[in-house]
Amino acid sequence: MSPPRLAVLWCPQWPVVAAGAARDEPVAVLHANRVVARSTAAAAGGVRLGLRRREAQARCPEVRLVVHDPLVDHRAFQPVADTVARFVPRLELHRAGMLTFHTRGPSRYFGGDRSMAERVLAAVDETLGDALRAAGPPGLGIADGRFAAQVAAQSAARSRGSEVAARVLVVDPDASPSFLAPLPLRWLLDAGEVTTDLVELIARLGVGSLGAFAALPAADVLARFGRPGAAAWQMAAGSDDRPVGTEDPPAGLAAVQHFDTPVQHLEAVVFSGRQLAEQVVEALAATGRVCTQFVSIAETDHGETSERLWSLSTGFTATAMVERIRWQLDGWARLDAAALERAQDPDDPDPDLDPLAAAGIPTTGIIQLRIEPTEVRPDEGVQLGLWGGRSQADDWAQRAATRLAGLVGDEQVVVAEWRGGRHPSDVHRWVPASLSSRLDPGARPAGAAPSAARRPPWPGGLPMPSPATVHHDPVAMRVVDGRGRPVTVSGRGTVSAAPARVRTPGGDERVESWAGPWLVDERWWDQARHRRLARFQLLTADGRAYLAAIERSQWWLLAVYD
Repeated sequence: MSPPRLAVLWCPQWPVVAAGAARDEPVAVLHANRVVARSTAAAAGGVRLGLRRREAQARCPEVRLVVHDPLVDHRAFQPVADTVARFVPRLELHRAGMLTFHTRGPSRYFGGDRSMAERVLAAVDETLGDALRAAGPPGLGIADGRFAAQVAAQSAARSRGSEVAARVLVVDPDASPSFLAPLPLRWLLDAGEVTTDLVELIARLGVGSLGAFAALPAADVLARFGRPGAAAWQMAAGSDDRPVGTEDPPAGLAAVQHFDTPVQHLEAVVFSGRQLAEQVVEALAATGRVCTQFVSIAETDHGETSERLWSLSTGFTATAMVERIRWQLDGWARLDAAALERAQDPDDPDPDLDPLAAAGIPTTGIIQLRIEPTEVRPDEGVQLGLWGGRSQADDWAQRAATRLAGLVGDEQVVVAEWRGGRHPSDVHRWVPASLSSRLDPGARPAGAAPSAARRPPWPGGLPMPSPATVHHDPVAMRVVDGRGRPVTVSGRGTVSAAPARVRTPGGDERVESWAGPWLVDERWWDQARHRRLARFQLLTADGRAYLAAIERSQWWLLAVYD
């Protein structure tokens, strides 16, 4: 049986568009201190994907750096998804900037694959407007199979054609294997989510193209590379109807939450969504399965509906499901100014038409939320270490956090997650407990902290041990020498005199010993955010250890060691 006919819309460098980049503005989006997206102007300035922050700034000093935020990406992508939804009954969202849908019905209605694709792409161009100029125009590909359609979409977008017809690539039916055969293996990285180690291993064995890889016996590939290799082989062969090992879910797994009164608050709906997600995950876990695709449907009291199909080849945990639901509802509920302006067209007034409804924005609260798995696979489990792993205490902590979130709101129950940084206040960040991987060991989203043993030292960071108390807002203090004069530090790091006493709001203390200075020169390229300071460690005669810094001749108490 041949794979279904699918269409993929791909918007290149979408985080740049979501960051609000102007047409000729150099912008780079960072995640884990590396560039994950850059505008066309930044690319012209030498910024490449994977560069570190300093390397990107050295190549293009005027580049504007933005921290990657998936919620912002999905919120900005909502108008695009709504535009495509006018042509097709159901969309599948994999990540912000890319969506997939079946072409059988829409192509018949609009007169063929190419005619339908050009209509959809023209509508998307109109929705994006000038935003697409910052990162390049989108492309749309149609082929048999998911991977071939993604390759076609990315190839069409990279053509850089200005006309809509030039950015549509339609692969003839049953021609996906021949379309993929001459392409290099790197396409498995670009569009197939295959790991770099696996692709490099295949290449070292003398396989240089997708066709050569697809020509290998499937049984031998499975024996040599395991399930990931079998999935990659299926993509290269153009027969990836669904991920390897997946199957239709058993009947009766849909979880539905009805609200007696319309719910206006996003957090209340997300909290109910977590309960539904846990219900689905536990039901599948009882049969040894994990969900790889599900549809979430929200309906308002006025009949407005938001329906999205989500896929993840590695399987969804409850936290991952909740994250997708939050993205969906947040993007749906956000008032899009451009959509509202289009709905209030003065040339075609309609007093009976609510402009919010015309813009696709819900006009009342949600009365029903539904989660329905559409694709599952056997759960391969997680290999735990000899010591550690999930315990009863972890379950108690998760239940307590969930209950507290229901009482006081999701944003009020937070846990600390490591993100790295040069200063003690930057090392950890607070995230909502419902989205934290620390309360869901099965989830490990991008950017989750590695273990302390594998965590590399942060450049310019403080050595261990870390301070016990970190002041979010530094406390002003004075540090004087033996003659009562303020201690200063020159631009070359020379201390005017040895610190003798410290004066804090808690009192006056004698310095027993000290270490430093450690100079920090941050963001020298940004005149508004440039910082230059010197840090010290001070031990007083009373046994207190302080982390202090002098910046612009002012001493600050940053943290206290226990």
